[in-house]
Amino acid sequence: MESLRNNNTNNHHHALYLVGGIVLLALAIIFRPFSIVNAGERGVVMQFGKVQDRVFDEGIHPITPIVTSVKNISIRIQNTSFKADATSKDLQKMTAEIAVNWNVDPTRVNKVYQKIGDEQQIITTIIAPAVSEVLKAAISQKTTEEIITERAEIKAEIDTELKNRLAPYGVIVDDVSIVNFAFPEEFSKAVEARLIAEQQARLAEFNADKAAQEAQANINRAKGEAEAQKLQEKTLTPAFLQKQAIEKWDGKFPMVMTGDGKLPMINITTATSTNNATMSSQQKQK
Repeated sequence: MESLRNNNTNNHHHALYLVGGIVLLALAIIFRPFSIVNAGERGVVMQFGKVQDRVFDEGIHPITPIVTSVKNISIRIQNTSFKADATSKDLQKMTAEIAVNWNVDPTRVNKVYQKIGDEQQIITTIIAPAVSEVLKAAISQKTTEEIITERAEIKAEIDTELKNRLAPYGVIVDDVSIVNFAFPEEFSKAVEARLIAEQQARLAEFNADKAAQEAQANINRAKGEAEAQKLQEKTLTPAFLQKQAIEKWDGKFPMVMTGDGKLPMINITTATSTNNATMSSQQKQK
C-alpha cells in the first residue's frame, strides 16, 4: 500500500515537472529571451521602443524580454525600379524607367531606421522622390535628340547626383541603369526620320568630296604626263636620233638595181634617211 502511495507521488511530481517545462517553453516562445539576426541583416536594438546605439551583427543574441526588442534590417543590395515623367530642354514630355541598385549603410542601420523606417519606407519616402528630382534635372538640360544619342552621359550624371543626394540618409547607391526612355510614338518616328535624313546627307557629302579628290588626282596625273612629254621632246636632238639609228642599224644597206639589172648599187642616202625616220617614229611612240 505504501509502495502504491509512493508511485502516485512520483507520478504527480513528474506531471508537475512536465507541465512546468511546457509552461517555461511557452513563455520562452512568447517572450523570446534571445534574438536571431540572419545573414545579410543587422539588428536594430530598442529598449521600451527607444533605438539604442548598439547594432546586432549576424547570429543569436540574448535580450531581456518585454524590455528589449530587435528589428532586423537588410543590408543586402536591392534592385528597385522607378518610373518618372520629365520634360526635355525643347519641351518634349517623356517617361523614363530607372533601375537603382542600393543598400542601407551597415554602420548606420539604427540611425536610418530611427529617422526613416524599414526598407519599404526608405523606398517610398527617400529614394523615389530623389530619383524623380534627379531625372527631371538631368533631362531638362538635354534636347530630345541629345537624350537619345547621349544616353551614357545622362546615366552617369543621374548616378552621381543620386549618390550625393542619398548618402546623407545612410543609403548607398551602387549603380543606376536607364531601363527605358519613352516618347510619344509620333515624335519617335519623326526623330528617327530626321536622323536617317541627316545620315544620308552626310553620306552624299562624303561621296562628293571623294569624287572631287579623284578628279583632282586625274588632273595632276595628266599634268605630270604632259611635263614628262615636254622634257622628252627636249632631249630628242638630231645627234641623239642619229646615235639611236646607228645603234639600231643591222649593217645592211638598201640595194638599188641598175637599168640593165646586172649591177646592184648601194643607196646610202636612202638608208640613212630610212634609219632616221625609223628611230624618230620609235621615239614618238615611246
